[in-house]
Amino acid sequence: MQPVTPAEFEGLVADALDSLPPELAAQFSNVVVVVEDENDEEPDLLGLYEGVALTEREHYSGALPDRISLYRIPLCLMAEDLDHLVEEIAVTVVHEFGHHVGIDDDRLHELGWA
Repeated sequence: MQPVTPAEFEGLVADALDSLPPELAAQFSNVVVVVEDENDEEPDLLGLYEGVALTEREHYSGALPDRISLYRIPLCLMAEDLDHLVEEIAVTVVHEFGHHVGIDDDRLHELGWA
């Protein structure tokens, strides 16, 4: 599907964040979600977590927020239609927040969040 506007995409991301399971949302700590068109180094990447997972934080005071980036263009291009885009955004949000709480890619695949 052709990419939706940045504003529309941000609205879909906000909806996905609002629909996160409460047990996952309760784990958020010092993390920000941003929307970008695409990753400069890996243009096919759907999302990226950058930071220190909660399971690895020991001496963490004063740290800048972790960052979850969601990439509008590759997510739109992989989606068949708007419903599929909504689904893929939700999966990507949960996947990246999974990294924030310390879940690795293998386990996220096992859980169906990849």
